[in-house]
Amino acid sequence: MEFILNAFEWFIGLGSVVFLPIIIFTIGLLFGLKPGKAFISGITVGIANIGLGLVLDLLSGSLGAAIQQMGDQYGSSLNVLDIGVGVGGPLAFSTSLGILMIPVSLIVNFIFIYLGWTKVLNIDIWNFWFPIFMGLVGQSVSGQFWVGALTVLIAFIIQWTLATVTQKTVSEFFGYPGIAVSHMMATSGAIFAWITNGVFEKIPGFKNIDIDSEHLTDYLGIFGDTVVIGFIIGIVVGIFSGYDIAGIGTLGMSTAAIMKIMPKMVAMFMEGLMPIAEAAQSFANKRLEGREVLIGMDAALTVGHSTVMSTSLLLVPISLVLALVLPGNNILPFGDLAFFAFAICLMIPFYKGNVIRSIVGSSLYVAMCLYMSTWLAPIITEVFALANFEVGTAGLVTMLLAALWPVGILVLLHNYLGVSGIILYGALACGLAVYFSRIKNIKTFN
Repeated sequence: MEFILNAFEWFIGLGSVVFLPIIIFTIGLLFGLKPGKAFISGITVGIANIGLGLVLDLLSGSLGAAIQQMGDQYGSSLNVLDIGVGVGGPLAFSTSLGILMIPVSLIVNFIFIYLGWTKVLNIDIWNFWFPIFMGLVGQSVSGQFWVGALTVLIAFIIQWTLATVTQKTVSEFFGYPGIAVSHMMATSGAIFAWITNGVFEKIPGFKNIDIDSEHLTDYLGIFGDTVVIGFIIGIVVGIFSGYDIAGIGTLGMSTAAIMKIMPKMVAMFMEGLMPIAEAAQSFANKRLEGREVLIGMDAALTVGHSTVMSTSLLLVPISLVLALVLPGNNILPFGDLAFFAFAICLMIPFYKGNVIRSIVGSSLYVAMCLYMSTWLAPIITEVFALANFEVGTAGLVTMLLAALWPVGILVLLHNYLGVSGIILYGALACGLAVYFSRIKNIKTFN
């Protein structure tokens, strides 16, 4: 067992740029793809991953320093630091619970697919961090390692189920047949959008406003172009951060470049993944009685959409304003400001690409996350201590976009029912997984 754990730790340590192409190549071979095609798919996905990483580094680096200065000027009274989901992977994979549950969850995933209890084959190993993080929360609140391990499995089942129920709407909107986004940060937001969109449909006047990114330019001229929007937001953030003229201009051009380059990296991702998705479905038709098999992938596939990028950039100033004006909030948004695209990307299809609904709905979602993060900050700080993970601060820390409703439900059930509540959570998760994979044939979920 120790050898297996060490092997997985070494494999994860290679980094996603290395291990993701290996996984794509291996999965392709298992599904009957010719070695040459499987190799090209793996290399293409690896190249896209590098390109996307460079764009995200540009986003994080250029906006990060500016946002920190804005926070120093306007958010000094907020005493809980948003350390950001970027540390989620290093946190999860630095723990024995995290390394142990990677092979266990892969085995359970294959069993669920064979039994027809899920349609999603999740190969997005890097984003295993969220279920592991949720498991660490379970271990923290219960004080039991085995409860943490059980919680990881529960979180994975929820992850597969959310990916299944959102797949049709997401796939039709972005045009990704055979692919399911299994990134739990993103699917959690999608459920919030499904609920709030139903409310928006009942608001007189508001329900009739329908502006998508394609028609935004018709209304606003060049100011509706996503590149120009990115440039303007960069300029505004630079001004409020106190930058000089050169700094303001550089930040504006950086955000504009992100809006232009991101979709091209996503397109390359799909170029590499489509042969794998087709091979997976062919394999299912031959070996699994024709059952649908969806390849679970990162939300990075969707963040290049113009409405996603525009909304996520606008959420930077909006979230800072919300943090300052919402009573009872103690969070200073910082680390997660560069990751809004991953949290809200699957919300956009449920708002049918409507820019106005996307901005309003995403702002409401951020407000909810601010309150949940404030409530869960002591527990999340304890999770970092449990993992012996150095956060460089003596105060409370949180991850704004990781303190989502699945974690909140877990904590509530434990607070009222103890470990029995977590077991109940698992039973409900299994029941929903079977229902949505074997009983209810989902055509759309909107």
